[in-house]
Amino acid sequence: MALHTIIEQLDWKKSPLIPAVIVCADTNNVLMVGFVNQEALKLCLQTRFMHYFSRSKDRIWKKGESSGHFQRILEVFLDCDCDTLLFKVIQEGVVCHTGRESCFYRQIDLEKIEIKDNVKIDMSEKYSVLNTLFQTIKEKKSAPTSESYTATLFAKGENEICKKIIEEAAEFALALKDGEKDQMIYECADLIYHMLVGLGAKNIEPDSIKLELKRRFDMSGLDEKNNRAKK
Repeated sequence: MALHTIIEQLDWKKSPLIPAVIVCADTNNVLMVGFVNQEALKLCLQTRFMHYFSRSKDRIWKKGESSGHFQRILEVFLDCDCDTLLFKVIQEGVVCHTGRESCFYRQIDLEKIEIKDNVKIDMSEKYSVLNTLFQTIKEKKSAPTSESYTATLFAKGENEICKKIIEEAAEFALALKDGEKDQMIYECADLIYHMLVGLGAKNIEPDSIKLELKRRFDMSGLDEKNNRAKK
């Protein structure tokens, strides 16, 4: 089906702007709500990055164009009335201009009929262990080195982080060779932690790795390696 045919399926008669609900692909947490017109939607579908129509700026804008906090689109859903869209995205960095993980950080207290500010939604059961660990690692970037091993790694820089990843990979490989199950688990956890520190140093979200793994689901490992060699 042609791109313009898909766009024409939406009900633009009600409004030239259609609400776009943005959801974290990993946690299903609602990140924000924006609006798209036909041009913005076309850009979303063509580039796989979120574009919106800004009512305040009166123009199309790409999320992250100034902050670098882009939203990579994984899936798009259309509601029953064809007048609302839901995008599942990988969020690079934080979504809210206030620095929060979600734009919905205020809550209406239905008992007291008042607004509570700076509410932290408990996502402990929704966030994967890797994402939770990665968010903690990023928070340690600015921590005192005397209080945090992670902060020490960031302070020592790329060479030290690379050195630790190589060391932990070797220790995991030795545990694997020796067949020591408990030691393998322990060393693998160390390796994953240090790899996440490496990703954090380059501001690469773990969801980007998940997206790459998901891309490979429909191809054999041999085909994937051959395609990589051609590049």
